[in-house]
Amino acid sequence: MTYLLGLTGGIATGKSTVAAVFRAAGCPIVDADVIARQIVQPGQPALAAISQAFGPTVINLDGTLDRKALGAIVFADPTKLAQLNRIDKPYLRQAINQALATAKATGASVVVGEIPLLYETHYESSFDGVAVVSLPADLQLKRLMARDGLAEVEAKQRIAAQMPLAEKVARADFVIDNSLGAAGREQQVAAILAQLAR
Repeated sequence: MTYLLGLTGGIATGKSTVAAVFRAAGCPIVDADVIARQIVQPGQPALAAISQAFGPTVINLDGTLDRKALGAIVFADPTKLAQLNRIDKPYLRQAINQALATAKATGASVVVGEIPLLYETHYESSFDGVAVVSLPADLQLKRLMARDGLAEVEAKQRIAAQMPLAEKVARADFVIDNSLGAAGREQQVAAILAQLAR
């Protein structure tokens, strides 16, 4: 029987890096961020709904979503972020569920769903267990600023827009400390997979 493992964490804690370790160990990965980009491609109903809600300034001249413009709006205003999440949620949930079912059909013993807002969107009940990727707060802030080219105030807004990392860690079935480097990551993932194989 396939074990569905939800993989989450805070922004810039290294979820994708950890997912790559699971992938290398043979686990199919369903990446919610990839799916989220697919559902807002030109011609998709989610993009039309976003354009209607937030106006033409969030659409590039070529008809694609201007993520930076949309991010500037929603991360500065919690009500607008909630509005965006309400628009996205049904399309995203349906596409993720479809991808998880396809991955399960491969017969893999563990399928990993990489879902950044897993707890925020109350998605944990769809999984058999949840692994949270953690990182010390100062390191998370530094990585986010470097990765996205954000000023400290913008980076802090984005971190604050999510559930506190400590709360995610407290709710997790498994915690992966991503400050231990590549070898530490691999050991922790191997330990989880060994536990699930028992």
